Amino acid sequence: MAYLVVFVGAGIGGSIRHGMNVWVAHFLGTHFPWHTFVINILGSLVMGLVAGWFAERGGQPGHIPLFLTTGILGGFTTFSAFSLDAVLLWERHEHLLAALYVGGSVVGAIAGLVLGLWIVRTALA
Repeated sequence: MAYLVVFVGAGIGGSIRHGMNVWVAHFLGTHFPWHTFVINILGSLVMGLVAGWFAERGGQPGHIPLFLTTGILGGFTTFSAFSLDAVLLWERHEHLLAALYVGGSVVGAIAGLVLGLWIVRTALA
């Protein structure tokens, strides 16, 4: 059942992301990736609100947290989960781990993308 909950939530989140992409591009253009920038910040804000609510209220029974966080927000932006993980490390006073996680994630993700592009371009050349 949990997989179905995440699946449905991710579909909703992905649809919202697409709508935001179109809406933000319409108002701010596409020269700078404003759509991704806005989505990542908004998704992280909402993740903070949702995680904070569940933390302060002692959790929520059933699949509601999974639907909202991994499902909808995961489909909307994985940056929100990244932000939550980084802040949780920081709040546990694991400052070095938080810094390594943030730096490693950003550098690793960009390096992974560059490597993937290189592999495809080399293979298709």
